[in-house]
Parts: sequence; C-alpha cells; structure tokens
Amino acid sequence: MNPPCPLDNIRIILSHPSHPGNIGASARAMKTMGLESLYLVNPKSFPDKEAETRSAGAWDILNNSKVCTSLDEALNGTVLAAAITARRRDLSHVVFDSNQGAKKLLGQAKKLPVALVFGTEVSGLTSVEVSKCQIIVNIPANPAYSSLNLASAVQVMVYELRMALSTNEHSTQSLNIPASFQEIELFYRHLEQTMISCGFLDPKEPKRLMQRIRRLFSRTRLEKEEINILRGILSSFEKHI
Repeated sequence: MNPPCPLDNIRIILSHPSHPGNIGASARAMKTMGLESLYLVNPKSFPDKEAETRSAGAWDILNNSKVCTSLDEALNGTVLAAAITARRRDLSHVVFDSNQGAKKLLGQAKKLPVALVFGTEVSGLTSVEVSKCQIIVNIPANPAYSSLNLASAVQVMVYELRMALSTNEHSTQSLNIPASFQEIELFYRHLEQTMISCGFLDPKEPKRLMQRIRRLFSRTRLEKEEINILRGILSSFEKHI
C-alpha cells in the first residue's frame, strides 16, 4: 500500500475572494498540480457559473470545497499555516520565499494538515489574518510591480509545492508532534487571561502585546508537548494569584 501523498494534507485557503472567476482558476491550478483541498472564507459569490467556467473541468475541486465563516474555522486542525503576502509587515513573522516556504510546508504535510492562506483581491490579508499564521511566504516579483493576481499566486505556490515534492521524499521526519492551530489559539487565550488576572496586561490599553507574543512564539514552531508544559505553568501560576 502506497503512503498518502503529502499534497493531500495541504489546504489552499482563499479569504474573502471577491471574484468567482479567481476561485475557478485557483481550482484549475490546484488540479493540474495534484492538490484537492480548497477552503473559501466568506466568498462574495459562490457557487457561481463563472467559477465553474474558469475551473476548466476542475469541478470536483469546486464541488468538494469547504465554505467557512471565519479563518479560524478554515485553519481548524492544521499545524502550520503560511500567509501568502507581498506587503511588508510591522512585527513580521519569519519570511520565506515561495521555494523555501513550499519545502517548509511539505515537510509538515507528510503527516499533518497545513495551509496556504491567500487574501482578498483588493487588499490581501489583514494583519489579524497574518497573525493567525506561523510563517509568511513571499513570491519573488518585480519590486516596481509586485501585484500578482490571486489565481496566479495560487498557481505559483502549487507549482512550487509540486516541485518540492520530489526533493522532500527522502528527508528525515521529526518524531515530535507539532501543536495544532486550536491548541496554539487556546494557549494564547489562556496566556492573555492570565496576564490580565495578574495585572501585567491592561485590557483597556493592550497596545500590541499579544501581537508581539504571537510573533515570538510563531518563530519557535511549538510542539504539542511544549504547549501542555506552558499551559501547565499558567494553570499553576493562576492557583497562586
């Protein structure tokens, strides 16, 4: 029995896509490179005839796509999410180019679900959406004109994933289990509440403390056991407040 293909564990998430044609073209790009898992966060128009037309026969991808009401819902169950963005960010996560990012994602996708997150056509990903991801992936482009169509960006990334597949076939697997998206989010909520309880964080003037903390931990690639240790420390601390 052949082992499952890592591409089966990779989600393409389109957040708030405004043009159904881009949804269809993204589905076509995915099918040509062997990816099947498409998630749509609050699409403006879907299902839509234009999406079917632009998919050029990739109807199975469209019919099996999952429509979500929030990015959290779309990321549920993943252990690594990459924000695909060209815009420079304040307090940025670790940034990889498309080739490096594809290899990073594929390494985790051998056993557990990962995601590539694309923003809306007009303004891309919000800072809040980027903060939900652990890494940023940038597609190298002309600095004087780096704007890339949504479906084109999806095509570039799924191609990079396909190319990275052969180079990752014999790489060693980590025995440690990465923490899931839900486990990391619960840890952030637990930490925030603990900081409020002890007076370290003023909820009326939070400034950007949690954003900085998210940036700090996103660099560590937290594992399941580490999350359990950190939350155990927080629970012990709470008992002594």
